[in-house]
Parts: sequence; structure tokens; C-alpha cells
Amino acid sequence: MARLPTPAWVIAAALLLLLGGCASRPVNPPLAHADPATGYRYTTRPHYSKTSENLVILAFSGGGTRAAAFSYGVLEFLRNTEVVGPRGVKSRLLDHVGVITGVSGGSFTALAYGLYGDKLFDDYEQRFLKRDVQGEITFRTLNPAYWPSLWSGGWGRSELAADLYDEILFNGATFGDLNRGQGPFIIASATDISTGARLPFTQATFDVLCSDLNAVRLSRAAAASSAVPVVLTPVTLNNYGGNCGYTPPDWIKPFIDAADPPRPAARATRHLKEGAELEDSVNRPYIHVVDGGVSDNLGMRAVLDALELMEALHLVGQPTPLDHTRRIVVFVVNSLSTPKTAWDKSESSPGTLEILVKATGVPIDHYSYEATELLKDSQARWHSMSQVRQSSAFKANKDAAVATTLRTPDATIYAIDVSFAQLEDKAELAYLNELPTSFSLPPEAVDRLRAAAGKIILASPDFQRLLRDVGARIVAEPAQTRPSAP
Repeated sequence: MARLPTPAWVIAAALLLLLGGCASRPVNPPLAHADPATGYRYTTRPHYSKTSENLVILAFSGGGTRAAAFSYGVLEFLRNTEVVGPRGVKSRLLDHVGVITGVSGGSFTALAYGLYGDKLFDDYEQRFLKRDVQGEITFRTLNPAYWPSLWSGGWGRSELAADLYDEILFNGATFGDLNRGQGPFIIASATDISTGARLPFTQATFDVLCSDLNAVRLSRAAAASSAVPVVLTPVTLNNYGGNCGYTPPDWIKPFIDAADPPRPAARATRHLKEGAELEDSVNRPYIHVVDGGVSDNLGMRAVLDALELMEALHLVGQPTPLDHTRRIVVFVVNSLSTPKTAWDKSESSPGTLEILVKATGVPIDHYSYEATELLKDSQARWHSMSQVRQSSAFKANKDAAVATTLRTPDATIYAIDVSFAQLEDKAELAYLNELPTSFSLPPEAVDRLRAAAGKIILASPDFQRLLRDVGARIVAEPAQTRPSAP
């Protein structure tokens, strides 16, 4: 009986399987010795200076391309807004930014600006914001050429996405490139799926893992920060903790070691202890991380933890890393949207998928609100204590206990809420609220998000107060954001 020839597609599939058998995930390398004076951390950045009195922080939320475009609009506003300081020196507001935190969609804008600086404004829209990134990920997932890799044990959809992000945006750059650059300190965060703890991609965190962050690609950090559970796979990190001589900084030890740490550092202390648990590489040789929005959708946990630690250290008379800082300006860039549903108009209950999406999103949205309110609470408390300390009655009181009770850092906090809810144009608010959380938006939506960010900042009472307090004035209001050429 004649033997039928093997179909060409079978041969092609076999070759693909053979070639894909070697696919494996990238491995973050071990660190021989943890050195707090090196690596990508805030205290090694050029913006960290013992003579600088101002710390400007941008906190970029999650929300896919909606978040990436909205946070990009904030960068555009700060770049295009020129101020004159008390001594007549002109500068852009963007030049004063020292730290940018980002989760999920916001991490792309944060990391890309940290890498490219002003060059980002040349092509970020075309390379990422106005690109159907979600469609390209879907195409690769359905493309048989990628199936062997996707079927391998350690290379999932998030690694596929990371490779795409590398091709279209990051060009193979690593945290070593950020470390050598002169830009602000970027904190992109993911979530440890085992503990629910926030995992920021900083050398301080990777010291505990005994791993060298400099070798980690920015695209992989962005993929981890935006790895939505179920839709995308977790990103896996190797844990070498306990093998590089790591010891916590001296100023942290009182909070880790104390059975009852000084208030108000409870949340910050919990995060420090969660971080310390990463040292257990014997029982946790691998750390699996997912979307940073699961633990902190505003990128505000790092900011709130730092403020709590500053306040607690000050309370017990200890020096803090930010003792020289007099103004802490936080732009809370929140692209949370609240699309309406018609569920309550129908007797039929929502479907399983709809409930799942809502059930995961609502707690995150509520935490976003609470995080902003906690920042405003710290702002009000520090301001009140400062006024009391300046009063004549306080200065005349020599009671040490009273002085200790009223002790808070001397810095002034400015909490600038950049969220859709602050828009005065209700029609525009309704439009932005209906934008989906995806990595694909129409060009018009991207342009309207960019323009909205500047309008909200300019109308912010806290932003106007900041300008008055530093004796600055806007000499060139930001140009109207225009749609870019197709």
C-alpha cells in the first residue's frame, strides 16, 4: 500500500515544537554582595541631595492605555509649564520631579520617561499610546509560531508581552540603563501573588532577594506590573535571599525588631516585615508576581509608607532620610473610571465574567480613594502640628512630653489630586469615565486624556497654593494639547 506524504503543516508544526522546546523565561541573576551605596535606589540618584528642600513625586495609577495616556498628559503639562522662582530663575516644573511611581498602565509611562527623558515626547504616542498593543498580544498568542514557547513550563503570556514591549518601546534597556541615566527615580511595582505584598522593582527590594536589578529588562518589570491575573500569567523571579550578606538599613531596624513599633508606622512596618520575608529563599526559591494594581492601584503605598516612617522616626527623635526636605509635593494621577452598568434595571443577574471583573475592581477602586484620603490626612496633621509648634503658647511650654507628642516632620505636604472627578466639564467627565481598561484606545481618546490632565492640574487649589508658597508664577501656560498627526 502506498504511503501518503506527510502534510506540510504537520512538518511545520513538528519543527516549531522542536525549536520551541528550548524556550525558557529570563532569569534575574544573583548578587554576590549587597551594597547600599550602589545599584538603582533613591539614595544613589542625582536628584537625592542633602541640600535639596523640595521633593516632587508623581504617582501614576493603573488602567491600561487610559492610565498611560493620562499620566503622559501630566508629563506634558509639567514640561510645558515654566515657572519663575523667588530669585528670578526660570525652570520647567518637570525639572523638579525626583520620584515617579507607577503600577500597571502607569508603569509604562514612568519607565519610558525614566529611560528616554525629553526624547519620550518625540514618539511615545505612535510607539505605544496610539498602538493596538492588546491586539498585537492577542495575535501573538494565537499565532502557532509562539505556541511552543507558550506551552513550555516557564514562559507564559506575560513573557510574550514583555518581548513585545521590548520591541516596540524599551529596545532591550535594563535597570542598569536607568541607573546610569540622570532622570528621576522610577518605582514600578508588582504584587507578590503568594502574600499579596507590594513588590517594587528597586535595588533595595532586590537586595533582599540577593539579585542584581541592573540586569533586569525594563520590559519585564512593565509586564510584571501589568500582569492582570487570569488574562496574563505571573512573572517569575528567582530568589537567592540570604546569600549576599544583606542587612537592613539602621533606620529601619527599630520598626522590624520592635514588638510594638511607634505610631503611625503600622502599615509601613507591615510592608518592611513582608519584604524581610523574601530572604527565605530555602522555602521560597521563586517569587511569582502579578499586576501591581492588585496591591496598590495608585502607586501610593511607597509614598504613604515613606511619610509614616518619617513621622514615626521624628517622633522618637531619630534622623530620617528626608530630614532636609521642606516641601513634599505629590501629584496623585488617578485614571480610575466608573463606567455605568444597567444591572439594576434588569431582573436577570449579571454573568459570571461580569461579576468577576467587578468583584476584583471595586476593592481596588475603594483602596485608591482611601490612599488619597490618607495622604490628605497626613497633609492636614502635619500642617496642624506645625501651626501649634509656632504658637506662642507652645513655645512657652517647657514640658518635654508635650513637645514629643506634637513632634512631626517640618515638611509641608501638597496633595494634588489629578483624577477624572476633578473635571468641571461634565460631558468630558462622562466620556473619560466610559473608557475601558485595555491596551488599545482610539487616537481621539488618547488626545482627550492628555488634554484633561493639564486642565485638572491647572484648576487644582493645592497646585495654585504651591505656586504661591514658593513665590513662583506661571510665565508660560501649557500649550493646548493637540491631536498628533496620524
